[in-house]
Amino acid sequence: MVLPKSTNGLHNVLILSLKKQKCSLSGYAASVQQSHTQLAKVAINVSLSNAQVVYRFVGSLSVTASNINDSRALMALKDCRTTFSDCISWMQQSSVELGILYTGNFRFHMSNILTWMSAALTDEQTCIDGFEGVSTIPGLVLKAVVANQASAVSKVTSNALALVNYLNPQRS
Repeated sequence: MVLPKSTNGLHNVLILSLKKQKCSLSGYAASVQQSHTQLAKVAINVSLSNAQVVYRFVGSLSVTASNINDSRALMALKDCRTTFSDCISWMQQSSVELGILYTGNFRFHMSNILTWMSAALTDEQTCIDGFEGVSTIPGLVLKAVVANQASAVSKVTSNALALVNYLNPQRS
């Protein structure tokens, strides 16, 4: 994504937060223009959309994998669906809160967004951690597939969190 010169600081945040991955927000450059807040909102919504896809994927995977003989992996899959449901709620709340960020108590709203996006990121990792100790071949396959999906969402969520943090004048 090529950002206008006036957004050099934002460009640097993107470079740091993207960790050399392709930017999933490049398709939104025209609609965002020079608004850092709008870019953060788009980033949260892209992360939310990706989390919803994983939530549905894990749900369908639960049905498909219900016949495997690995109760630990099946429980991890169920827990993962729950953590992604929570993750989706955190992101939805963050998106709404970002819409009112400048309407009153900025610090309060910013703190809420940062807390909720951090919680979403933690929930995404918790999903992967739930597969710890799975040792059967089918369970390990489930773990790999889910970890791949959850990790991809975590990267996007991390980017959204960095962009939100960029709006915070209290950042260090």
